[in-house]
Amino acid sequence: MSENTIENHGKGFLVLLLPISFLVIFLVATWRIWLALFVLILGLNIWQRYQWQQWCQQVNPMFNQLMRETQGKITPMDLAVRGNFPGDTAKRYLDTKAGEFGANIVNSPDGSKIYYFMTASTLGSILDSSEPLKELADGKPVATTAELLLAPPPKKTELTEVTESEEIITPHTETVPSLESQLIFGSLIQSELAKRLNVYSSTVYKRRDESDFSEWTRSRDPDGIAWTYSPETKEFFPLEEQTT
Repeated sequence: MSENTIENHGKGFLVLLLPISFLVIFLVATWRIWLALFVLILGLNIWQRYQWQQWCQQVNPMFNQLMRETQGKITPMDLAVRGNFPGDTAKRYLDTKAGEFGANIVNSPDGSKIYYFMTASTLGSILDSSEPLKELADGKPVATTAELLLAPPPKKTELTEVTESEEIITPHTETVPSLESQLIFGSLIQSELAKRLNVYSSTVYKRRDESDFSEWTRSRDPDGIAWTYSPETKEFFPLEEQTT
């Protein structure tokens, strides 16, 4: 190795050594400041997490009540309106609960998210019909079957379009009781109305919030009676103009 080569390597080493030396001196002189900054950021993060947990505990009763009212179907707007807090906060809260309970998240056509939480009451109303029993016979898990029934129905295409009459054409074998014997308490539950309309209980569940639900029930009711759904009691009542 020649003398010029050794000299060039020495200069290159000095070029790298000087910045490294300045950096080490700077860190040694300011390490207390960096340590204090790190502790401050860590403490702030822990404090924010603690505040979020305390806030979630305050919102949990409201969330549980909303779950009972909507049978597990909640949107960020529903929670934000009920609690009077920003939509981003409601979405963050629902994302936390979705990860905790394994909720099914569906994107609506307008771009918003709908959270489906599986509750015992919701699962019971879905399984209270002959159609879910038929699906469970295929060997599908209960949770998977219930999520499929809760999710919004897929859009129909020209190749796979199934008419409404084909969907509910399978008749029930038992005789439909008279209206007087059914309306002992003035209303019907979902499974009772489904038997009266000769459809599956899940079909009534999917159509009960539609604007033409009353007309649809009148067209299928053996006595031509139109029915309406009450979200407060989760029951179905005959319209007065149809029963008088």
